Amino acid sequence: MASACTQGLDTGFVALGYAKVAVLGVVQGLTELLPISSTAHMRIVPALLGWQDPGSAFSAAMQLAALVAVITYFWSDVRGLVFGSLGAVARRDFRDWNFRFAVWIILATVPIVIAGVVFSSVLNSCGSPLRTLNVIGVSCLVMGALLAVAEYYARHKRTLDQVTLKDTMIVGLAQCGALIPGVSRSGSTLTAALFLDMQREEAARFSFLLGLPAIAAAGFKELWELHKAHLDAQGWSVLAVGLAVASVSAFVAIWSLLHILERYSAWPFVIYRFLLGLFLLIAVAIGLLPN
Repeated sequence: MASACTQGLDTGFVALGYAKVAVLGVVQGLTELLPISSTAHMRIVPALLGWQDPGSAFSAAMQLAALVAVITYFWSDVRGLVFGSLGAVARRDFRDWNFRFAVWIILATVPIVIAGVVFSSVLNSCGSPLRTLNVIGVSCLVMGALLAVAEYYARHKRTLDQVTLKDTMIVGLAQCGALIPGVSRSGSTLTAALFLDMQREEAARFSFLLGLPAIAAAGFKELWELHKAHLDAQGWSVLAVGLAVASVSAFVAIWSLLHILERYSAWPFVIYRFLLGLFLLIAVAIGLLPN
């Protein structure tokens, strides 16, 4: 079903109501932080259930659920970066690791901010051509192939305290790929970190910490856009339910990702992405799902 628009914003989630948005909140939370594309699943699940597309505004706002989950799960790292950096500034010790890494993360966020502004007119607009299932399916296959190459060739030796400014900028540039539906922010940054020979769990940790500013910016920007579009009280309450549920499921997603990477490898996600991409392309071709 087609989504709804509020002053140009895709706000189909409002018509879905609390129960359906809660279900989609679970899906969004689980897939947002796993390298399997939340956008793909947010298109597939409603389509298969015969529900209205919740819209790109819902997915963007759900970034705040991911933000809460990442900060909660990696609180010791986040606390160290924040208070360590403040302490370094107070001491004027600008060679402190926490201060340098925090600055690098900010610098690495600049590319996706610029790209997001440049392409804002098509990213979250109603009927965006980037949200077609064919685009998402191809993106899933391409990122699956890149993740497979990274997993195969990576030496898995480096840890987070060994990364450099160059490494951080490379992962930051890779993060721009997340603007293309189907690529996945987690998938693009995790893949880039693996190409840098990082240990799997450390690559995931690096990916999450580096993504904090971008996740926060995307989520709060979308809330502001919804505010400017005069989303009504019911719309805000429906969104709040989705955010609450997605925060819990996103926390579970982080635990699951680290557990799988520690005990196995990235191959389960490679296989899943290939199967998902093929399913989407075939489903559109035979008319099972609308493009």
